[in-house]
Amino acid sequence: MTAIYKRELRSYFITPIGYIFAGMFLAVSGLLFSWLVLSADNSGSYSYAKISNYFVYLLFVFSVLIPLLTMKLLSEEKKQKTEQLLLTSPVSLTGVVIAKYLAALTIFAATLLVNSLNYILLYIYGNPNAAVILSNILGLFLIGASFIAIGLFLSSVTENQLIAAVSSIAVIVALLLISLLADTIEKEFFRVILKWFSVIDRYAPFTLGYFDIPAIIYFVSFTAVFLFLTVRVYEKRRWS
Repeated sequence: MTAIYKRELRSYFITPIGYIFAGMFLAVSGLLFSWLVLSADNSGSYSYAKISNYFVYLLFVFSVLIPLLTMKLLSEEKKQKTEQLLLTSPVSLTGVVIAKYLAALTIFAATLLVNSLNYILLYIYGNPNAAVILSNILGLFLIGASFIAIGLFLSSVTENQLIAAVSSIAVIVALLLISLLADTIEKEFFRVILKWFSVIDRYAPFTLGYFDIPAIIYFVSFTAVFLFLTVRVYEKRRWS
């Protein structure tokens, strides 16, 4: 498992993918951060709305960039005809899936950590609310972890990296916009169900500075479900 993790992590640095993901994310985030800084009042304070909007915009940046990390994880194995090596390796399929997942999560978390250095400037030159900043960072990490699990699963069902990326973007954007769809539905039963799955609605407490336990459980469970489904895809393939 460790060997697979290191191999996948190394692959992000010997190909442009890791650099493209980190570079584009930090560039867009930097522009958004500049907008946030310029929106401060004379006392150096930032409104909840401005900070929340900044982080929500980052969610939509995720929807495009995270599939770059996941599109090759398993689809490339099929394309390169190395999938059988994974299926017959001494490492369990669960270990293989988790190793690949953790490699992508490491790149994502490292980029998010580097981006978090921006917030130090807010404390040096301004007066932001620490709880709001920290809760939003946690929320972004949990959502990013969930999106990576989705991308990994979709990468397991196709050998075409482009299809894996596009389908991941489609699913992620749908999860982000499902709240808008729910608002247009008159029947409360269906509206409540859609709201329950809404990423934006689950993320809302984090934007206000709350470490919402039900939302944390939701995102962790969401991630676990898609990792489980990915393992099941490979278990079926092993015996087919």
